[in-house]
Amino acid sequence: MNRTSTPVVSPASGAWEELVTAALLGTERRTPPGGAPGREAPVALLDAAAAETVRRRAGLRPARAAGRPEPASEDPRPTLPAAAARRLALLLADRPGTGGGGRRGTAPDLMELLPQWLAAANARGFAAPPQTLPALLDAARGRTDLRPAALAFAGPRAVWLARLNPDWRFALRATPGGGATLPHPEDTEKTRRLWEEGLFAERVALLSAIRAREPAAARELLTTTWSTERAEDRLMFLDSLRTGLGPQDEPFLEQALADRSRNVRATAAELLSALPGSALAARMAVRAAACVAVDHTRDAPAITVEAPHECDASMERDGVVPKAPAGRGERSWWFGQLVEATPLGTWSARLDGRTPRQIVALAVTDDWQSELHAAWCRAAVRQRDAEWARALLGAPSAPEAGGPGAVSLAERAKLLGTLGAAERADWVAGFIAAHGLSEAFQLLGVCAVPWAAPLGRAVVDALNIARDAGSYPWSFSGVMGLAERCLEPSEASRLDGLLAIPDESEDASPGAGGYWAEAFQRLVTTLRLRAAMAQELGAEPSGPVTPAHPQRATAQVDAT
Repeated sequence: MNRTSTPVVSPASGAWEELVTAALLGTERRTPPGGAPGREAPVALLDAAAAETVRRRAGLRPARAAGRPEPASEDPRPTLPAAAARRLALLLADRPGTGGGGRRGTAPDLMELLPQWLAAANARGFAAPPQTLPALLDAARGRTDLRPAALAFAGPRAVWLARLNPDWRFALRATPGGGATLPHPEDTEKTRRLWEEGLFAERVALLSAIRAREPAAARELLTTTWSTERAEDRLMFLDSLRTGLGPQDEPFLEQALADRSRNVRATAAELLSALPGSALAARMAVRAAACVAVDHTRDAPAITVEAPHECDASMERDGVVPKAPAGRGERSWWFGQLVEATPLGTWSARLDGRTPRQIVALAVTDDWQSELHAAWCRAAVRQRDAEWARALLGAPSAPEAGGPGAVSLAERAKLLGTLGAAERADWVAGFIAAHGLSEAFQLLGVCAVPWAAPLGRAVVDALNIARDAGSYPWSFSGVMGLAERCLEPSEASRLDGLLAIPDESEDASPGAGGYWAEAFQRLVTTLRLRAAMAQELGAEPSGPVTPAHPQRATAQVDAT
């Protein structure tokens, strides 16, 4: 639309408020400053506002230039090989697809291989290529399970970048002391000043570093300010004593049993119960032993249980929580806590010199078996007692209800964690041979990676049996996802015979054979990709021994 041009008269300085008022009231009621009333008043208002806007912007003083950031610390680690750098870029570029359903195609899930690649690169001591750091930090931001390995690989530059981008602040929280430089161990004055004046993260990092190097010095440093610390801080500091925990820590932990914070008292009691020779462990042993006895009046000896009738003040001081959770009886709740904190060596002397296996095999009267065995399971895990763990696990072919001791697969998985990697793998392989894969997912998650040969063969054989049964493979997608990440890459050659589409029986699910062939093709492709990744990093194809992560379900991705 054409309009008649009118000369613009810039309003006087400070007239911006007048222009705003005229615009709000309307030009019929308020003549714009520098203009005339009438039909041209609205145009004059807009022209004057445009001129005043330019004037106001031109009149701004430029902000003072900020100082240039200090350069990032040098990373002395060797450069990543070119082939491995290209592989990392491909892994970071992959994104989970949005397609639903059970069919994943034959393409490997690259994002699920990234944790293993990072573990191998860290084991070889390589530095991350600088150009990959933004994508690496973005990936770690979205997946907390990636953060420890990703930040270790990224090195000091990750902390430097995190200070410049709020999206990557997690790197500061995950780095001890937020990336701050800790004083030299021999500089006692700087150490004292940082402990007394530093930020909380810096103090935690300092205490952890000293504890790892000299446990007694860390404990003495903690005692200097213990009485003035906040309860939540005392709890975090106390937790650092898990590293290097020993009898020398007992006097300090005994004092912490009288702390005004219930959480601090509970943590102190837990740490003391992990010391079989501590006074607390002895007190718990006396209480628990008074509740358990062998009844010889029956046809076969059996364990009888008389749970405590009250939780007195001394029990509370030693870490027994008096209030039972909803749905739990108070007496069984107190009893379980006593047994859990009792040194396992107590029971052989109390129960007529029997071995752990003989003790676990005894019947328990009045439906106390599950409570007693569950408490023994927790004690075996806390005290890292492999002999008791074996007794509670029983034979892998035992019924799924828990064998002689363990009452759930979750407890079995924790007990397996106390055994060596080879023994763990053999037990799970026997479990799979006896029970199949449907209940094995939790157990596979505690096995070392790559799986030992017997375990790998057991998993492949069980998958082959499931395929021959004619069901769809989607019920085993979690195990298949673990196999892609955990099978020894050299097993790929053994799987070639499973790539063909099998003949389907009449009672088989329609098209199941094709889906199984597709799943095995993806498995073989992934194993060969893992072998190539290891070669690019200059490592053996078996890679590092690390625990698997069963909690991460296999992602559904589009073929890329």
